[in-house]
Amino acid sequence: MKSPWLLHYDCGSCNGCDIEILACLTPLYDVERFGIINVGNPKHADILLVTGPVNQRNQRVLRNLYEQMPEPKAVIAVGTCACSGGVFQECYNILGGIDKVIPVDVYVPGCAARPEAIIDGVVLALEKLAAGKRPAEAAGPESDGEVAEETRELAATKQGLGARG
Repeated sequence: MKSPWLLHYDCGSCNGCDIEILACLTPLYDVERFGIINVGNPKHADILLVTGPVNQRNQRVLRNLYEQMPEPKAVIAVGTCACSGGVFQECYNILGGIDKVIPVDVYVPGCAARPEAIIDGVVLALEKLAAGKRPAEAAGPESDGEVAEETRELAATKQGLGARG
């Protein structure tokens, strides 16, 4: 828990949130000083950061990455698109947010999500891992409760505000 390893996967977003995730590694935020490392192998990762909406083609890859991660693990949906489908939610091939495919522990809404919010999301995921709580696992991806619904509403509000929010 002191040095989580993150796996970042882009489901097909506009890359705004991906740029913000990479900004967390720059000297301004420098998350590596806390032991947070971005890895490329799901078998070494503790936390899965996902950006972009799930579509018909990448849902299998996303589930495969999730299943390859060892327990305990946490999933963070970064950005409005990963939370609810965002601006892409009405597209014919979009299933919605990533919670349609895998359980999500932390939602970080925003278009694009700010680096500070992403870091806060990672800290919250670490707290859940340390406490041994996996509410998303118990509820399942289809019924993730009131918190997820409130987060989707917040994400929809942020989407309406654009980058000002």
